[in-house]
Amino acid sequence: MSGEFTISVIDDDESFRTALVGSLRILGYEAQGFASAVEFINSGGEESCDCIITDINMSGMSGLDLIQLLIARGSTVPVIMVTGRSEPGLEAKVAASGAVCLLMKPFEDDALIGCLERALKI
Repeated sequence: MSGEFTISVIDDDESFRTALVGSLRILGYEAQGFASAVEFINSGGEESCDCIITDINMSGMSGLDLIQLLIARGSTVPVIMVTGRSEPGLEAKVAASGAVCLLMKPFEDDALIGCLERALKI
């Protein structure tokens, strides 16, 4: 069933992005990586994916800025946020943004799978 879904990974950390795309493919998903939110938007990525996994803290457009833009455009693609930084109120801010999940780097595959299942309703 996972092969029916395409996941877009947006993270400016190339090694993390490459590793996550590889993990998603091993789990049976189609996956594509983008180095920035702007690259994702410019490629029309939201039209060709079933779920977005984005870093919160990126140079240029942040993951939170991206989700606001997508919602303003009427997008219903579920978003999973990831971050390596902990800050007070972050979980509430992510929940208020409309994101399905927040994953703290590094995270286990089981946590990722749980978020994907919630996001994709599988």
